[in-house]
Amino acid sequence: MKTIGMLGGMSWESTMSYYKLVNEGVKASLGGLHSAKVCMYSVDFDEIEKLQHSDRWQETADILSSAARFVEAGGADFLVICTNTMHKVAPEIEAAISIPVLHIADATAQRLLADRVDRVGLLGTRFTMEQDFYKGRLTEKFGIDVLVPDDRQRDMIHEVIYAELCLGKISEDSRRQYLEAIDALHGRGAEAVILGCTEIGLLVEQRHTSVPLYDTASIHAEEAARMAIS
Repeated sequence: MKTIGMLGGMSWESTMSYYKLVNEGVKASLGGLHSAKVCMYSVDFDEIEKLQHSDRWQETADILSSAARFVEAGGADFLVICTNTMHKVAPEIEAAISIPVLHIADATAQRLLADRVDRVGLLGTRFTMEQDFYKGRLTEKFGIDVLVPDDRQRDMIHEVIYAELCLGKISEDSRRQYLEAIDALHGRGAEAVILGCTEIGLLVEQRHTSVPLYDTASIHAEEAARMAIS
């Protein structure tokens, strides 16, 4: 079994889900008392968040690249960055290590294409919804058309992620607003909606809507488990 390298703590709430999911995936495949071999580095998210909102992305890249080198030195065979937003600096992290990075957008795109979905809505931080490092990759590499919410809803989605979900707070009113954003994207032609922030799955689940949801944290963790035992 390969050792999964994980960069976590962004936030630890969603990293906890990753750890649970990779172990469930390994157990489901191998049975018995099998569990995943994991080498994790969990950062202080307060430091990362401040740099994000100050547009100091190179400094976040330096922190995560250093963490990735520790994970590689710890014996990891490949790396999982347990956050969508910080894939903005995935190229810098990849350049700093010699082990492969399992990109969250690639894992999600492959699942979408397998389900013959080629037009999706995207929820996430403002960085993920508005910048090109994520939705551009989906379009240019996989031919998937990506829709994002309107400006007002993008503000709401971003605020809920940082002020509530990253702190473990679950609000029924926020869930209602997220579901309204999902319905609006569906109304504009999205065949499905990507939960493109690893915390969103803590708030919105498939049982809450008839619109197909693709939870990136679950997809990413499941693919990591598959790679570990392949």
